[in-house]
Amino acid sequence: MINKQLEKYNIILGSASKRRKTLLESLGLNFSVIISNENESYIENLKKDKIAEFIAEQKSKKIEKKLESDYILITADTIVCHKGNILHKPNSKEEALKTLEKISGNNHDVITGVCIKSRDKKIIFSCKTEVFFYKLSNESINYYLENYYPYDKAGSYGIQEWIGMIGIEKIIGSYNNVVGLPTSKLYQNLKSFI
Repeated sequence: MINKQLEKYNIILGSASKRRKTLLESLGLNFSVIISNENESYIENLKKDKIAEFIAEQKSKKIEKKLESDYILITADTIVCHKGNILHKPNSKEEALKTLEKISGNNHDVITGVCIKSRDKKIIFSCKTEVFFYKLSNESINYYLENYYPYDKAGSYGIQEWIGMIGIEKIIGSYNNVVGLPTSKLYQNLKSFI
């Protein structure tokens, strides 16, 4: 059990996401949160599966400047890919509506990149989950947009929210990855990290 070994480190989650915070708490780890406010931009020619890793590493570079020794910093970024295109967080109800219409009756990939970093060590990895949606009615999409908040979510939805409960046919891969943090893969990497 690595939780005891991790107690000697100052573990930091570099994310404003309440969902990531809840998932990390579920692993039984004691940690603090520092928000990076990093602009989530990336180099245009990166392969889709490397974009989330790149952004997670950029977040860690910004936060590590503020840290003392004996820290383990965990940063992450999640992207949604549909037919080769990235579906970003929506800026408006109209954008969220268009995104949900695209993924309705289709499948897409959710990729979370994670960077684990200390003063002299770094592990970067990603996890991909394939998500299949049933065909959503306009009524269902509008109900979700009126009653939930899709604007902080890549792909304009939360799997743990109403639309995920009624709309997702199946997933291939980690559920927690779609929520925002691949907990089992993170735990395995923390074991090798320390």
